[in-house]
Amino acid sequence: NMLDFVFAVDDSVTWHMMNLLKNRSHYSFLKVFGPKQISSVQSYGAGIYYNTLVPCNGRMIKYGVISTDTLIDDLLHWKTLYVAGRLQKPVKILTQNENSKLQAALVRNLKSAVTAAFLMLPESFSEEDLYMQIAGLSYSGDFRMVIGEDRSKVQNIVKPNVPHFQKLYSNILQDCPQVVYKHHLGRLEASIDKSPEGQFTQLMALPRTLQQKITSLVDPPGKNRDVEEILLQVAHDPDCGFVVHQGRPRSV
Repeated sequence: NMLDFVFAVDDSVTWHMMNLLKNRSHYSFLKVFGPKQISSVQSYGAGIYYNTLVPCNGRMIKYGVISTDTLIDDLLHWKTLYVAGRLQKPVKILTQNENSKLQAALVRNLKSAVTAAFLMLPESFSEEDLYMQIAGLSYSGDFRMVIGEDRSKVQNIVKPNVPHFQKLYSNILQDCPQVVYKHHLGRLEASIDKSPEGQFTQLMALPRTLQQKITSLVDPPGKNRDVEEILLQVAHDPDCGFVVHQGRPRSV
């Protein structure tokens, strides 16, 4: 399989300028327009610019470049969930500077993934169910309700990587009062509060973009109620988990 790298850089123009000098052949025709134009293109969509089909050490790779600020924004607010969704799954971080905002955002993204998964899962579930739900957050299909390509993709991500998911989420689950996490046995025992009060607390902890999308689904045009009022209504809805599922961004 092609290796997929993502580089978070503080100054995209300077990074592309230096990379064009070293690796000009990696770029498409956009290279003729220079680093400023490439950085401008990078700012659209998910805020990431990809060089693909790059030969490296005898195999093919692709690598994306995203500004650190854009990455932090996606991790915190799930504006697109494009990179944040990938970082909810086990990845190898090759190097990381001492950017405390980025480190905090990486943790916040994982906590948000757990919260969203709790809302979409039943009161009790297995550890693998949790990781399947998290891994499926950014997929267009709902693997709980359909069979097909999306479910297979999610299973192929989770089943071979359960130990890596455990390592990624163990600290968060150990600090979660609704979960008894028996790491030495490789399993968790969960009892999620599905009362309206419990679901409202979880809804209020979701990333801003997801809250806004839920609001737009539930609030009829012209009413303009505030987000808290709408989320309280959703918390009382028996289909609360499905509403959350419908509202999440689809990045993959």
